[in-house]
Amino acid sequence: MKSTAPDQDEDLDTAVYSFPAIRGMQAGREYYSAMVQLKLIPTIFRFNESEVPPQIRSQRVLNQARIPEIANYIVNNPRDYVFSSISASISDGRVKFISMDPKNPASKLGKLVIPMEAKVLINDGQHRRAAIEVALDQRPELGNETISVVFFIDAGLKRSQQMFSDLNRHAVRPTKSISILYDSRETFAQSVRDMSNTLPIFKDLTEMEKTSISNRSRKMFTLSTIYQATAAFLGKNTKVKKITHEEEKLAHEYWNEVAKNIPDWQLLIRGEVASSSLRSDFIHAHGIALHALGVVGHALIEEFPDSWKEQLKKLHTVDWSRFNENIWEGRAMTNGRISKNQMNLALTSNYLKQKLKIPLKTDEEKNEKRFLKQYPGSIQ
Repeated sequence: MKSTAPDQDEDLDTAVYSFPAIRGMQAGREYYSAMVQLKLIPTIFRFNESEVPPQIRSQRVLNQARIPEIANYIVNNPRDYVFSSISASISDGRVKFISMDPKNPASKLGKLVIPMEAKVLINDGQHRRAAIEVALDQRPELGNETISVVFFIDAGLKRSQQMFSDLNRHAVRPTKSISILYDSRETFAQSVRDMSNTLPIFKDLTEMEKTSISNRSRKMFTLSTIYQATAAFLGKNTKVKKITHEEEKLAHEYWNEVAKNIPDWQLLIRGEVASSSLRSDFIHAHGIALHALGVVGHALIEEFPDSWKEQLKKLHTVDWSRFNENIWEGRAMTNGRISKNQMNLALTSNYLKQKLKIPLKTDEEKNEKRFLKQYPGSIQ
């Protein structure tokens, strides 16, 4: 049974939508899971609440910046995109569920009939709805595909607002690390996973799921940090990242060379020191250092394309001890604690660039001057 365009229902005496559906029960209320053609989504959910005060809306206002990203995801992956269900409330008591088996009215399989004039409000999925409309403008042929919609019979604004709160309260976005781990579409993510499994400094030392590392963990870096650091090294600042074979080879070579020039990392690779011990004593055992080394590496190869490996040997002169506050307080640390906001990253990168004799850019020099004014006792 396919979702249908508007039709006439004899009992309702009005134009209707009808969809194949399954009837269910939650909290003593019936709900219906239906298959709806994409081309009908913009028509059914046609109400714009953006100018309605929050206290009398059932949804948040659309974040317009999210829509192109989701729409491009559909358009660029027409053979393997996937969407979770949209949840919606129907504020019309004349909705009917017609059992597939006339002899068994209690059957859970059937047809959901909704009057066209009924108001259908989204409880969860408004950005998917908007993105589908944009995607259909570019790929009309997707219109006959379907998305599952869970319809609830609306019990009023208060209930709809509570449904929105409940549906989103327990929604947990996957960590950046696990998103990279499971991403089989982006070549850059695949390359980072390969590095984490093959390079000595990352192999068996990468936290693949979490974006933070506990004090006692034997892991050294998170997959998301390796991803960010490698993106910075290769100058990849687009949302969707691609990588060539040459870039992949260069990234492997760079991280191996960096590891050779940080003696503590060599001890870690040989199993002569624990990650937890390094984290407690050294800046280089934290994500901010790896990310900064990625930033610095990009500038290093631009400045010294033929001798960058030789320049990296100057990393031996870096005092990585987090107890040397004259170097790291205000750069990689705030009040003695590791901090990785954008300014900390920029100032840590500045320090490493100066150690490697890489000239600072104008904005980097300005950051450095402001930092030295705030921390006059700092060592450059």
